[in-house]
Amino acid sequence: MAELTPMMKQYFEIKDKHRDYILFYRLGDFYEMFFDDAKLASRELELTLTGRDCGQEERAPMCGVPYHSAESYIAKLVRKGYKVAICEQVEDPKLAKGLVRREIVRMVTPGTVIESSMLDENRNNFLGCVFSAGGRIGVCFADITTGEAYATGSDSWGEILSELGRFGPREVLVGGEAAGEAQLTAFLHERLEALIEPMPEESFDADAASKRIIDRFRVTDFDAAGLTELPQAAQSIGGMLCYLEQTQKSSLANLNSLQVYQQGKYMEVDLIARRNLELCETMRTQEKRGTLLWVLDRTKTAMGARLIRQWIEKPLRNPLHIERRQHAVSALFEDVIARGALADELNRVFDMERLIGRVVYGTAGARDLRALCAAIEHLPAIREEASRFGTGLLRELTGRIDLLEDVRVLIASAIVDEPPISLRDGGLIRTGHHEEIDHLRDLASGGKGEIAAIEQVEREKTGIKGLKIGYNRVFGYYIEVTKSNVSMVPDHYIRKQTLANCERYITEELKTLESTVLGAQERLTALEYEVFVQVREAVGAEVHRVQATAQALATLDVLCALAEAAAENNYVCPTVDFSGRIDIRDGRHPVVEKMLADSLFIPNDTVLDNKENRTAIITGPNMAGKSTYMRQVALITIMAQIGSFVPAAAAHIGVADRVFTRVGASDDLASGQSTFMVEMTEVAEILKNATKASLIVLDEIGRGTSTYDGMSIARAVVEYVTDTKKIGARTLFATHYHELTALEDLVPGVKNYNIAVKKRGDDITFLRKIVRGGADDSYGIEVAGLAGVPNAVIRRAKHVLADLEATAPKPEVRAVESKEEAPQLTMNELSGGAVADRLRAMQVDTMTPIEALNALYELKKLL
Repeated sequence: MAELTPMMKQYFEIKDKHRDYILFYRLGDFYEMFFDDAKLASRELELTLTGRDCGQEERAPMCGVPYHSAESYIAKLVRKGYKVAICEQVEDPKLAKGLVRREIVRMVTPGTVIESSMLDENRNNFLGCVFSAGGRIGVCFADITTGEAYATGSDSWGEILSELGRFGPREVLVGGEAAGEAQLTAFLHERLEALIEPMPEESFDADAASKRIIDRFRVTDFDAAGLTELPQAAQSIGGMLCYLEQTQKSSLANLNSLQVYQQGKYMEVDLIARRNLELCETMRTQEKRGTLLWVLDRTKTAMGARLIRQWIEKPLRNPLHIERRQHAVSALFEDVIARGALADELNRVFDMERLIGRVVYGTAGARDLRALCAAIEHLPAIREEASRFGTGLLRELTGRIDLLEDVRVLIASAIVDEPPISLRDGGLIRTGHHEEIDHLRDLASGGKGEIAAIEQVEREKTGIKGLKIGYNRVFGYYIEVTKSNVSMVPDHYIRKQTLANCERYITEELKTLESTVLGAQERLTALEYEVFVQVREAVGAEVHRVQATAQALATLDVLCALAEAAAENNYVCPTVDFSGRIDIRDGRHPVVEKMLADSLFIPNDTVLDNKENRTAIITGPNMAGKSTYMRQVALITIMAQIGSFVPAAAAHIGVADRVFTRVGASDDLASGQSTFMVEMTEVAEILKNATKASLIVLDEIGRGTSTYDGMSIARAVVEYVTDTKKIGARTLFATHYHELTALEDLVPGVKNYNIAVKKRGDDITFLRKIVRGGADDSYGIEVAGLAGVPNAVIRRAKHVLADLEATAPKPEVRAVESKEEAPQLTMNELSGGAVADRLRAMQVDTMTPIEALNALYELKKLL
């Protein structure tokens, strides 16, 4: 077999170390891919697959992309879940002896993207890491584009999955026991669609992790940082830093702030609740429009847009912290003119967080520096406008705005106003900033100053007043003397060309100048790039100051946005405390009322507490507004706990530790779960994790099975969540089982409410008003008529209903004594019956979950 060429040997040496990456191998002006990488890239990027001689009998499959436009191709691969290793030439081909040396300069993965074209400017791009050992789990998240890092720990996988859902990382590193955790893998694949990256055990070494945390975040007291109590969280941070060092090949200088938090700092809103309440994206289309974020986001900067999303996904639980935000929003709310002036100034600021991130990673261009400079120019005006507000948080934020005048002066004096996109073509550095660049630029433009000086000197030396220096492409620079003055030409002049009216000469000095001028452009371009890198590094050294200012601006932006939304939508400032009481007067759904535009939204009151009003059973027909009402209570609670004003006439919110929802019905066919199984799984999670301080929203529990089964489950759930010895949580429970309204007289803490309906003959009108008491009918047939079901079907349904009501006994809900659970039946006790025969015939090992559920239902009927 023929031997590979030296270049292909080099390629395989690098590729063997990065087998699970697509290798972008630099060859001249292209990044080339070979063999399997080429086949994959040609398919995914729709590139022409060619070939290249590699020393073997068959040509190597090859495809490539121009290096200057590679970013868009890399972005497409990363969006599809691939990882890309960028292999650059790390020495000048002109100076290389033999094969040009190449190295991996960066690895691009979904969680480590820094290029602006690959990012959504309005949301963070988090990399996650999960490490588990001894039943304890640590999880951390980092956005390397903004420098944010967060970490926490738990002994509950449910809480860890909730955190993963909250941050929504695009890539997750796993190690320790977490690598074999099936529910984690399923959640990341199916729910988050995140890339999972298993990490070797040595990446999570506890001592190495501690050293990395100290070096990176300057953490000197692990007790004060909260890491002593969360050792697995510390190891997860260590594993993540190890991965970033391997993939980014840079200092990671902007990743310098770590927030370690205990479970309980923020309200828990799991993925199901976020989806049902449509906090940041709609259920059907995953769009922003139609969400709480859409209503509240009046931010002017990309930094603020990312932060308000974080606030919505992480409501606070400490009333003191909530009150600080409320006071700031109130001050901005009350001073319309000052708020508008501040918002106008913020609107002129570019994304300083990500700009300084690109500066630190060495990917920022001259235009990025000018954008940063332009943002800094607005800081004095922003600080002046913000200083008009004297409240605590606003005053603190104003003080954190560093004017960064030295950074602005450096960029403004060094970089031209409108620099080119490419850094390698010159034209970057402003005239007057660097003496040698100015000299080379003069030479590159023809050396006019030098030529004029030589010309003047030669005239004086020779006494030839008409002597002049010219240039053409054939002879280069020359001295031209008319025929009448030839006798005055010095001996050291060398004749180069004779013309009709003149003679042309050269001198050693002129040839030296020519050589200097002709090489000036190349030297100028190289020196401009060198000086630009020095400026970029000097700006990058101020990363901490820039980040602190950017964070202050982002917070100001969010507070302004909340005040603007409150003014625009007629919101009020709620009282938030630990009372456990939710008392809302004339509450409105913030999204629905916005979507209705000119239509009138009917407001409703809500009273829930941990005493006599623990559970509200809400009855009424479909489409009357039960779900909207329950969701609005949950959304108002969340809004209050992020520090926002709320859509109501008045509101008192007792802090909720978690918000749970069980709303809607859908099959999960991919995992073999029916509608009813999905419903029961979600209910089980709620009952296992809810506390007295939680807010629970349950809609139509038990509708996926038979009437008696469903009603029994619904009643048992109501009793369980209402019982203070079990949970005692504040609960909104919507149902069509009117029989459950009897629980008001049987279970302490239960109150009945219904949606008022006006009926005239066969016509019904939904009044959208919540009133005390239970509904007297479901009006299901009438709603079917409103939906457009044919009249013949409606008439037939009414006849069938009349027959059923006349003949079928109605279920009765009455007090039932709690008894000890009956002992479980043994197989011996059933051995002689039909149940045993059916069990013996079952092929349990081959059953799907849905088949098993149906089989259990059949066995129950047999019993």
